[in-house]
Amino acid sequence: MEPIEISGTGLTPLDAVSLGQRRTPVRLSDETRKRMQESAQVVAEVAARRPVYGRTTGVGANRDMLTSDPEHGTRLLASHSTTGTTSYPQDVVRLGLLIRVNQLAAGGSGLEPAVADAIIGLLNDDNLPDLHRGGAIGTGDLGPLAELGLALGDVIEGTSALPLLSSNALTLAECCLAYVDASTLINVVPLVGALTHVALRGNAEVYDVRVHEARPQPGQLRVARRMRELLDDLPLKPARVQDPFGLRAFAQVLGPAVDHSDALGNSIRIDINAAAENPLVAGDTVLHNGNWHAMPIALALDSLRLSLHSVATLSTTRVANLVDPDYTGLSRFLASGAETSSGVMMIEYVAHDALAAVRSSAQPATLGTATLSRGAELHASFAPQAAALTKQLLDALREVLASELVTAVRAIRLAGLTPVDLAPAAVAPWLADALAALPDDLADRSLREDLEIARGLLTQWGDRQVEHPAESGS
Repeated sequence: MEPIEISGTGLTPLDAVSLGQRRTPVRLSDETRKRMQESAQVVAEVAARRPVYGRTTGVGANRDMLTSDPEHGTRLLASHSTTGTTSYPQDVVRLGLLIRVNQLAAGGSGLEPAVADAIIGLLNDDNLPDLHRGGAIGTGDLGPLAELGLALGDVIEGTSALPLLSSNALTLAECCLAYVDASTLINVVPLVGALTHVALRGNAEVYDVRVHEARPQPGQLRVARRMRELLDDLPLKPARVQDPFGLRAFAQVLGPAVDHSDALGNSIRIDINAAAENPLVAGDTVLHNGNWHAMPIALALDSLRLSLHSVATLSTTRVANLVDPDYTGLSRFLASGAETSSGVMMIEYVAHDALAAVRSSAQPATLGTATLSRGAELHASFAPQAAALTKQLLDALREVLASELVTAVRAIRLAGLTPVDLAPAAVAPWLADALAALPDDLADRSLREDLEIARGLLTQWGDRQVEHPAESGS
C-alpha cells in the first residue's frame, strides 16, 4: 500500500480513524521535514539566549529552575511515565501516534524530523508501545506520551522530552473514535423514529418544511429533511391531530445533537491539525502559552452528551406510547395470547435501566477542578474523562434505541402492516430489513436475543448510511 504523506494539515477525524483502522502506512512530506528542521534550529538558537520551558528549565512548579543537565530529558521521561495500570486499546494507541505525528508535522514543536520518523516507524511496523491510562486530565497526555518517549529510545535526547509531551494526542484519538461513533448513531435515530411513527400512525405535519423554515435551527432542519425523505408518500392515515412529544418534538430534540456533533467534529479537526505546542516555535521566536488546555474539546464532548441524553429520554417516551393501547389501538404491552400476557412489558425496564446509565454518563466532566504542582497548575478541562464518559453514554444509548426498535417492529407486526403497505415511502425497505432480522414469535418469552439483534441492526444501518451528519459540518 502506498504511504500517505503527513503534512500537519487537512486531516479530518473520519480520515484519521479510517487510516488507523486500515493501518495505512504513512510518511513525512518533504515540506514537512523542512519545516520541522527549521523549527528545531530556531528553538536551539533561542534557548542559547534565554530560558525555554522544559528545555533549559524544569517543569511545573520547577519552571523557574534552570538546568543544563544532559540527563534532564531522561529523568523527565522516567518520572512522567508514572501512569495507572490500565492499558489503552491498541486502536487508540495507533490513532494517538498518528495524530501526534500530524501535530508535529505542523512544525511548532521544535523537534527534529527524526522524532516523527521514529513514531512513524512504530506505526508502519505495527510495533505499538504499551501506553497506559492515568494522569491525563486535559492538560496534556503527559504519562502515556512519556511512555512513548521511552519507547523511542535514543532518538529522544535531553531537549526533546518536554516537547514530545506537549499534546493531548491520546485523548484526541478517543475523541475521534467517539465522534465517528456518535455521528453514525445519530444518523440511525431517524430510521428508528420513522418506524415508531409508522407503528403509532403519526402525523407527518410535524416535518413540513414550512414548520422548520419558520425556526431554522441547522440540526433541526437536517433531521426534519431526513424524516420527510423517509415518510413522504406514506399511505397511512394519521391517528391523531396532534401527536405526543416523542413524535411531535423529534426533530427539535435530535437536531441539537446533530449540531453538537458538528461542533465536536470541528473542534477535533482543529486540534489534530494544530501546532498546539508549549513552548510554540513561531517564526524566529519561541512563545510560552496555554494551547495544551483541552477545554474546547471537553466542552464539546459535554454538550454532545447532554444533547444525547435528551434523545435517549425522548426514545423512552416513544416506547411508553408503543405499549399503550390508547396510542396504538393494539393490546397492552403488545402482548399476544391470554389477557394477562406481559408481551414487551420488560422492554420498558431495560430502556429505563439504560437511560439511567445515559443520565449518569451525561454529567459534565468540565465541572471538575484541580490544583497541582504547588499551585503552578490551577485548572484542568478533564477532556480525557469526558471522552470516556461519551463512549459509555453511546453504549447505553444503543440499548435505549434497540429497545425502541424491537417495540416498534412488534407493534407493526401486530397491526398487520407489511413493507408493501408502506410503499412508496422510503421507510418501507428499512421495515423489511427489521422484519427479516427480528423473530416473529409474539409469545411471552425472553426478548434478550431480540435486543441483541436490534443492536446489531443499528450498527449495520449506521455502516450503510452514506452521509455522516456531523462530518458535513467539519
